[in-house]
Amino acid sequence: MNGLKKLDSLFEAISVVAEGAYVYLCDMKTNMSRWSKTAVDLFGLPDIYMLDAGAIWAEHIHPDDRENYAQSIDDVFSGKASGHDMQYRASTLDGSYTLCTCRGVVIRDDEGNPEYFGGVIRNHGDFSYIDPVTGLRSLYGYLDDIKGLYNRRVPSFIIMLGLSSFSDINDVYGYNFGNLVLQLLTRRIKQKFANKGAVYRMNGTRFAIITHDLSAKEAAGLYESLRDEVRRDFYVEGEKITLCMNGGAICADRFDISSETFYSCLRYAYAASKRHKFGEFVVFEDVVSMDNRQIIEQLNVIRSCITEECRGFYLCYQPIVDFSTEKLKGMEALIRWKNEDYGIVPPNTFIPFLEQDSLFPELGKWILRRSMEDGKKFLEFSPTLTINVNLSYTQLEQDGFIKDLFEIIRETGFPKSHLCLEITERCRLLDIEMLKDMFSIIRDNGIKIAVDDFGTGFSSLGFLRSIPVDIVKIDREFVKDIQKNDADKHSVKFISELADAFSADVCAEGIETNEVRNCLKEYKICSLQGYYYSKPITADEIMAYFLEKNKGSD
Repeated sequence: MNGLKKLDSLFEAISVVAEGAYVYLCDMKTNMSRWSKTAVDLFGLPDIYMLDAGAIWAEHIHPDDRENYAQSIDDVFSGKASGHDMQYRASTLDGSYTLCTCRGVVIRDDEGNPEYFGGVIRNHGDFSYIDPVTGLRSLYGYLDDIKGLYNRRVPSFIIMLGLSSFSDINDVYGYNFGNLVLQLLTRRIKQKFANKGAVYRMNGTRFAIITHDLSAKEAAGLYESLRDEVRRDFYVEGEKITLCMNGGAICADRFDISSETFYSCLRYAYAASKRHKFGEFVVFEDVVSMDNRQIIEQLNVIRSCITEECRGFYLCYQPIVDFSTEKLKGMEALIRWKNEDYGIVPPNTFIPFLEQDSLFPELGKWILRRSMEDGKKFLEFSPTLTINVNLSYTQLEQDGFIKDLFEIIRETGFPKSHLCLEITERCRLLDIEMLKDMFSIIRDNGIKIAVDDFGTGFSSLGFLRSIPVDIVKIDREFVKDIQKNDADKHSVKFISELADAFSADVCAEGIETNEVRNCLKEYKICSLQGYYYSKPITADEIMAYFLEKNKGSD
């Protein structure tokens, strides 16, 4: 009886901090357990007190998850493990399965001997938090759990992994087969990280793992093992499928930031693995070029500013001139951010991170709106002017981008024929057919499309062949040393003739001297941009220039 009283006392103590989860506590000497009454009622268990509860509970666990569960319990009771942290599906009283996260620890006596095994089971039965394809907790569940970790300052290591070119599988085999691939991949991930963390299905083909036990080195080892397996030994219905995996990670307790900012940094590490490291495991701290803490702090403040009507953001404009006349023909809008603590922060510091953030489309809309509002004022003094606005591939993949674009044009009254949208070759990461349809709508409405930084990507010719554009902008790397570099001369010649073959005009960026300008005369180039003509300047400076020029002509 004394043993049962102590069991009850400890059970009540754990229940106080369980935050609504089901509590279980087992006396490891007698194998007598006590469970939460809510769990007993939901899952149809015999009683709140159970002998050999582990075996009873195993009967409720989905057959596909039972082996991992049984191994974990054996490890705990044999002394090989000091606890467990895992996910599985458990059947409720009506026979349906609900996803559960189970975390438990061994409590030892004064002499270090195992005395109790106890913990909590969380029921993720709210199906808005459950991914219907894999049965895993969804992105919404992940975000909720991350917020909980942040509030409690729980040391954690978060992993994001996913697949490249998965659309090819859907195209060849169909979506049902694609879903089966994801289900089998889920099983592989859960097996690889069994008892080491909770697994989540994020958007698309991405997954996340939250672990409290793995070091960066251990996580990288498991990831590389899984990556190798799915690349060379993955079969679906007898068909060998080669999966290309990417993975990024970050330590959750390193920085005092919001969970949303943290998620952006995790996505940045994942994107670095996918785009620059050919799928190698990337830890966030290893891929930033300046002090980690300063970058994170800046990003945290920048995110807050976006939610406050883009406070601290402003636009500068760099003139674009006609090659033959050197008269002003356009301006490129360039984003800037200024803060009392950090001063003026260059966009290449924060844009790569924000592109992975859910708030970026809001900033993109602000840039479009502000550039059109400024542009209308500029057009009063220079009626033929074109305003160039940069677009990120993350804006283009938003379902409502076209609708938002034309809504902003309507509200500002900006003439569509004076707008040019600049994209980069990174847009090749998007679905080409989707881009074709989108750009057809845009160009049919008189809006121009320009490809920025042309020649720096892996598929310049293929991209230009697939996507109809009006302007090709030659990257400054091909221009700055053109006087003394024959390879750059050949590159500029090739790009300008290629653009001409596809009926596109050419703009050369990075013009810094008259000598460089003169070197470009022999090529088919229509316009120029660079510090030789002007650095990027504010809208107020442009208006002052126009007013002064207008005054001089009176």
